[in-house]
Amino acid sequence: MAVGIKDVAKIAGVSPASVSRVLGGGSVSDKVREKVLNAVKATGYRPNMAARRLRSNRTETIGLIVADLVNPFFTAITQAVESAAYKAGMRVMFCNTGEDPEREEMYLRFMQEERVSGLIVAPTAQGLKSLSKWSFDFPLVLIDRARDKEKFDVIVMNNHTAARELVTHLHSQGYQRIGGLFGATSITGEQRKEGYIEAIRSLGLKPEIKSLPSTAIVAQKELEAWFSSADRPDAIILSNSLFTRSALMAARATGLQIPDDIAIAGFDDEPWSSLVDPGITVIRQPVEMMGKEAVSAVIQRIESPNAPLRRLMLSGECVIRGSSRKR
Repeated sequence: MAVGIKDVAKIAGVSPASVSRVLGGGSVSDKVREKVLNAVKATGYRPNMAARRLRSNRTETIGLIVADLVNPFFTAITQAVESAAYKAGMRVMFCNTGEDPEREEMYLRFMQEERVSGLIVAPTAQGLKSLSKWSFDFPLVLIDRARDKEKFDVIVMNNHTAARELVTHLHSQGYQRIGGLFGATSITGEQRKEGYIEAIRSLGLKPEIKSLPSTAIVAQKELEAWFSSADRPDAIILSNSLFTRSALMAARATGLQIPDDIAIAGFDDEPWSSLVDPGITVIRQPVEMMGKEAVSAVIQRIESPNAPLRRLMLSGECVIRGSSRKR
């Protein structure tokens, strides 16, 4: 038979109300708390979370919706959010949209039904445009993907500056024809493309751009065709780690040597970035800080619902390796 609060109270020698106060973090004496926790351990009691949700609007659960778990960046974001939430005494309910706006809408409704305490979202491009039309009864924080003006708290990296930094670095290494492959399904890809264009034009160079969905197979085919053409650039910037990996595969397939035939620089410092030869020059994103700050923003918004909106723009770190070696 299932163990209930009354069973725990009987073994602890206290009232059921005292058990509830201990389990709910209420004020009780140390002696009572010790008795109850020992009784919980002895009985194996587990709270009925569904019933608790019905009694309270607080679930101590943070929802997390990311755009594409295939992208290693979002795996890292998920780990960072979960770690920060655990340290704050909260749980994480996770959903992956696969860059599908319909799935995203379904998961947003799901989070409302589950009465999460707050929600962190890395939205699709279409979802980002429609979020302002929703009415949420919990705090929502945008992570990684946000426009310049939002009605939610925002935790992002400065994508414009990061892309400009990669262009400036490649140019300083002697590269004149610097191409760029950017994601077509997210605001981050668009922002990095804008930063790239600004930097290229400021140097008096000509932008050479392709935009694609963030799919490795499609990207590799497009890059193989580009690398085989007479219009191949001297260097290329990739807006995410999936594209960077595809560029390495395309270079191998077309017989190009990195960086002698084409230099490569990208985003996200994946473990393999320093293991391949030559290592890949990348913008290292502050993933752990983004996760920590997103959880902090949710908690602060719970405690202060009417506080001014917060927009935190973090800086990436340009990690220079052999893939962009000076010509």
